[in-house]
Amino acid sequence: MRFRSDPQAIRGSIAPLMTPFTADGALDHEGLANLVRWQLAAGSHGISIGGSTGEPGAQTVAERAEAIRTVVTEVADRVPVVPGTGSAKLDETLELTAAAAEAGADAALIITPYYARPTQEALYTWYRTVAREFPDLPIVAYNVPSRTAVDIAPETVARLFREVDNFVGVKETTKDFEHFSRVLHLCGPELLVWSGIELLCLPLLALGGAGFVSATANIAPAACAEMYEAWEAGDLERARKIHYGLHPLVDLLFVETNPAPGKWVLEHRGLIGSGYVRPPLITPTEPGVARIKDLLAQGESYLTAVEGK
Repeated sequence: MRFRSDPQAIRGSIAPLMTPFTADGALDHEGLANLVRWQLAAGSHGISIGGSTGEPGAQTVAERAEAIRTVVTEVADRVPVVPGTGSAKLDETLELTAAAAEAGADAALIITPYYARPTQEALYTWYRTVAREFPDLPIVAYNVPSRTAVDIAPETVARLFREVDNFVGVKETTKDFEHFSRVLHLCGPELLVWSGIELLCLPLLALGGAGFVSATANIAPAACAEMYEAWEAGDLERARKIHYGLHPLVDLLFVETNPAPGKWVLEHRGLIGSGYVRPPLITPTEPGVARIKDLLAQGESYLTAVEGK
């Protein structure tokens, strides 16, 4: 939790881990710890668990809390840990955020409440309520309208940033790039804004974004980390080369519903014991696997090292 007092240090490629399960569907804590070790060795600048890529909706609150504890313990303060602690229910969100705070997380990533489609005033109240319960924990909104059916407006983000001391940022998972710009225009560069859209990770940095929380880091962590580092070093040509080189792997992740294709890759690379996904998801179909293999071949040089490095 050494980054909790300095959320501005939570920058770069934050890997949103897939949650490994055993072949019979149990949470695989050793597999999860192994993924953390691999991510750190690859140079990821932070770790997240429990976001959309981690199948939180298919887990109990207790399971999610246990996964957070495993990740925090394995990271051991080497990089920031920013777990997803949100739910559609306030009591579950508070319970899980409390567990993350107690475990030593550096910030909490809280999804907009899904299904209910709350108004902007309701969203403001929701985040203010959570933030006030945990005044010493940085709070980050997770905006993903494709999954939640609600979009937190730039004006609401700005209001929270002005009025709630520990509201520090937002993960924007919207393909509306104008939205990114309006958030930063209203809030300024002090607000931490991360992209959750893979092909907008590099473009967001040009607007003043803090980095990205990209599912691609699950299978190509070194490339994602180097893309950010190249940008920071002013090597725009290198950053763009990596951005375009990652295109096939981005497409691979969404051949079928994320995270099933990525888990297939991790299993076949020996990084997890099973590519099992919990219902209602299924492992990739035969046509899906054929497409995954094709895209894997196209992006293979970006899986373990960056081409030309």
